[in-house]
Amino acid sequence: MTVARDDLLIELGTEELPPTALRQLMTRFAEEIAAGLDQADVAHAAVRPYATPRRLAVLIEAVASGQPDRRIERKGPAVTAAFDADGAPTKAAEGFARSCGVSVDALERLTNDKGEWLAYRGVEPGQTTAALLPGIIEQALARLPIPKRMRWGDSDVAFVRPAHWLVIKHGDSVVPAEILGLASGEHTRGHRFHHPAPIAVDRPAEYAALLRESGHVIADFDERRERIHEQVIAAAARVGGEAVITEALLDEVTALVEWPVAHAGSFDEDFLRVPEEALVSSMESHQKYFPVRGADGRLLPRFITVANIDSRDPAQVIGGNERVIRPRLADAAFFWDQDRRTPLASRLDGLKEVLFQKRLGSLYDKSARVAGLAGRFAGAFGVDAGDAERAAWLAKTDLVTEMVGEFPELQGVMGRYYAREDGEREAVARALDEIYQPRFAADAVPASALGRLLAVAERADTLMGIFAIGKAPSGTKDPFALRRAALGVVRILIEGGHAVDLRGVLAAAGEALPEGLDGSNQVAPVFDFCLDRLRALYQDDGIPVEVFEAVRAVEETGTTIADLHDFDRRVQACRDFLERPEAASLAAANKRIRNILRKSEAETLPPHPDPARFEHGEEHALHEAITELEAEVDRLATAGDYADALARLASLKEPVDRFFDAVLVMAEDEAVRTNRLALLQGLARLFLRVADVSRLPSGE
Repeated sequence: MTVARDDLLIELGTEELPPTALRQLMTRFAEEIAAGLDQADVAHAAVRPYATPRRLAVLIEAVASGQPDRRIERKGPAVTAAFDADGAPTKAAEGFARSCGVSVDALERLTNDKGEWLAYRGVEPGQTTAALLPGIIEQALARLPIPKRMRWGDSDVAFVRPAHWLVIKHGDSVVPAEILGLASGEHTRGHRFHHPAPIAVDRPAEYAALLRESGHVIADFDERRERIHEQVIAAAARVGGEAVITEALLDEVTALVEWPVAHAGSFDEDFLRVPEEALVSSMESHQKYFPVRGADGRLLPRFITVANIDSRDPAQVIGGNERVIRPRLADAAFFWDQDRRTPLASRLDGLKEVLFQKRLGSLYDKSARVAGLAGRFAGAFGVDAGDAERAAWLAKTDLVTEMVGEFPELQGVMGRYYAREDGEREAVARALDEIYQPRFAADAVPASALGRLLAVAERADTLMGIFAIGKAPSGTKDPFALRRAALGVVRILIEGGHAVDLRGVLAAAGEALPEGLDGSNQVAPVFDFCLDRLRALYQDDGIPVEVFEAVRAVEETGTTIADLHDFDRRVQACRDFLERPEAASLAAANKRIRNILRKSEAETLPPHPDPARFEHGEEHALHEAITELEAEVDRLATAGDYADALARLASLKEPVDRFFDAVLVMAEDEAVRTNRLALLQGLARLFLRVADVSRLPSGE
């Protein structure tokens, strides 16, 4: 079959798609279509996705008109079984020929060193792209990440939103198909208000330009996003400010409009007395407006809104948005004024009415446990125990304020403001906000030691409590966000530089759980759960998993690594050690030592070798090198200078290499053998002051 190439356009028109999911839907749709073509062996060039609130589309360049013809070769029965004594074909030969769609006479013979067989060679014509596309598109739509699909009308078809038109154009031709109850055609739709009439797409390559110039639609998501970004910046500059633009809000606004036009609006300056986070939350979360700051960094009584229409009367658009935002800001001001009438400390009893978890009690009960933990470990974090307990008791009280009830994303933030209004110590007020940090993967850990203490105590209580009631995460399910909590704990302890025994914190949290819950047997699994998060954190940072395992293995020898800050210093030292030219050789030598010692576990080894039993100069040299380093490595490791300790141990490469080149460890003489094993055991023990380097990459 002669295979021609032309551009392919697929567009599905719908009612307004979920804005926060639009970019992902666009990307996956294009990926799945391309994957379907690849799987079907249909050649194509570049893939370009498009999406607006009312459409998902993909333009694929130079798509072949069909699959290439495929050469077929099938091996049939042996000739001895294919023909009888008279040379007539047997049922085996006839059946094989029939399955190939030819007569026995058309079959060929295949000969090799094992014998002779009947064979069929032919060409299977490839299918046309037009015939393959309906199935590819249906499969792509079925694989989109849509949690819940909806039906419309009286049909059984389902999608994330009702579908209204379908374009499938390959070159000049419409590819016939019926998908989601829609017959394919060549007519797209323009802007709902500017150009609601159908627009014929003559050539796929003209799609984006046609919609932009005739339909008042910018189909390219990134182009539309950049236009919004530029317009918002310009609109803010015209009113003397700088727009506050977050990536998430920019994406969401891009997913809400097809023809963006930015306008600057204003609100009553009196609202600026309200904490700016509440005003920003009202503008961003509820209205999808971009706040504006002045040159001094303070919020201005202005906002930027992005309309989905190029109005002939922009003042009407601006006025409408100003009328919409006013009651929102008025609510925030009312909540601010009302909440301040009741001090946070007076809200503690209100926490008794808020359930944390049925078996773990109310938020009041949780606050009591966290306060106990915070007071107990205040000294380890270098903070005042009174401040720690006070902050822990107040930390959840803003959850029962009117403001946080309306704007739950402001938990902690409002606690900080209300605590200041109540005259609480500044350290306590800051900690009420910092207890929630890090809130997300890239968020910073709390800046203050008190905030770090509260954040660890709160998460430790949650982890131990949820594990104790048998609700540990399984698979992808993590309703209590325990993975995020554990990651927060390890980051805080490491980045905060706190030499705090996490096992001790977890054990204390387990002791404080409600009666009937045994937390003692959950310390080990929760600690391991935290280390799993740490392993993943290191991998994201490019640290080989073998480095983590090398440090983790230290505890298998009976040496407890007391705190995660110490654990991290060992990991960083091992990472640096891997850059040294001696690292691979010493790692390989330690692997060899580990294997030798493992095979000799039945033998009782002396704690130290006896130099009088050495038979080779290489034994003496290695023993002297080890003896010379022992005190210094012990001093460096005790001080936590693991990088320097490994740097000194790197000098053992030469004596170790010479030892293995010249000495047979497993000598027949038992006394000589155990003496050499004791020497190697001492060498391994020296490295284990930092990590089990036998687990590091060695190139073997």
